[in-house]
Amino acid sequence: MATTPAPFERLELQVGPHTYDALAAGPADGELVLLLHGWPEFADSWSGVLPALGAAGYRAVAVDQRGYSPGARPPAVADYAVPELVADALAFADSQGAGRFHLVSHDWGGLVAWALAGAHPERLKSLTVLATPHPEALNRAAAGDPEQHHRLDYVRFFRTEGQVAEAALLADDAGRLRAAYGGKVPAALVDANVRRLAEPGALTATLNWYRAPASVISVPAGRIAVPTLFLWGSEDVALGRVAAESTGEWVDGPYTFEALEGASHWLPEEVPDVVTPKILDHLGKHA
Repeated sequence: MATTPAPFERLELQVGPHTYDALAAGPADGELVLLLHGWPEFADSWSGVLPALGAAGYRAVAVDQRGYSPGARPPAVADYAVPELVADALAFADSQGAGRFHLVSHDWGGLVAWALAGAHPERLKSLTVLATPHPEALNRAAAGDPEQHHRLDYVRFFRTEGQVAEAALLADDAGRLRAAYGGKVPAALVDANVRRLAEPGALTATLNWYRAPASVISVPAGRIAVPTLFLWGSEDVALGRVAAESTGEWVDGPYTFEALEGASHWLPEEVPDVVTPKILDHLGKHA
């Protein structure tokens, strides 16, 4: 990972036949905080958050997930189904010797995190999700709110057969891919992301996350019993207020929801100084 920031450790996590690249900060014996990125991001999307977690004594590990790590790009669409992604996340924690851990997530990583928390509450000390409503709240909003339905048109486009999305996203120096960040992600990180996603097979592997579910939002996620923090930006163009504000209906454990007014979808990169203290406060309450 040529873009590895200097303060972080570089790790390779072996899970079955796959090798995952990761960044880590903090003492090896600290409580594990596992960070899951979204699309089209990598582990270094958490660069503004990791140092503070490490400085607070946590073992913070952010992983380039399935399809994003060159050593973990299986060929079949079915290899990117949510149960596979959840199993990966549990295996990442196992690799660090953590029976229970804190889970912090963004975007698609949030969908994985909701699914994991619903199915394996015994593994989590706390759950933090940035941007992504609970899948059931999002599904209900998309069914009943025309605005949210159309906000997900990009997902329908990504699910088009024949690598139409890949060609469109990478055309003209990846103009559409670059535009996805909405000017909210630092230019150097956008350049690094585009370079990595332009590697042979990389973009297809990451889009397979969208293609593996049976329908646009068919992500299995049950009710949530673990302590949960959900942060959502009011200017999120993909995930609207209806789904965000109704997410708490699916959380039975201690729950905190904050709408960050004026913030976009790209919370880890855009406002790390805002979200990091909130994450640390949540972790501290549920150590």
